[in-house]
Amino acid sequence: MKTWLKRTLIGALGASLLFGGLAYAQHRHHHHGPMSDADVAQLRTRLLDKAGRTLSLDAAQQARLATLADALQAQRTALHPAAEGDPRQMLRALVAGPQFDRSAAQALLDAKTTAVRDKAPAVLSAAADFYDSLKPEQQQKLRELMARGGHHGWDRG
Repeated sequence: MKTWLKRTLIGALGASLLFGGLAYAQHRHHHHGPMSDADVAQLRTRLLDKAGRTLSLDAAQQARLATLADALQAQRTALHPAAEGDPRQMLRALVAGPQFDRSAAQALLDAKTTAVRDKAPAVLSAAADFYDSLKPEQQQKLRELMARGGHHGWDRG
């Protein structure tokens, strides 16, 4: 595999593991209602600070990580816009009648595919920029964290 592609994939995977914690935390709060924007911002700040300490990031690297976080959040918002409503309700609507609503399912699939197609290049670029800005020892630490299961190394200390 080409080096740049491998680095991009590793960086994107590392970032998705890092911010998977954000998605997990949001999911956990769904039992009590969705997280407010202030809660999301506070959690984002905490995760960025934790990543900065764990990887010993300098200011430029932290800025690149913040850019990656913004790109991931933009993609997440595009994939799950608030206007769509509850995903379970949308699925129920597809099977509410005597036949599966193929046109609504196709429209939903098209919207999600478009969101990924439109936002993924920015995510990949931000992930590559962040990963490429890391020193070799920081890259190694990121790979070790990912090998341990990703988020397990982020939630302690």
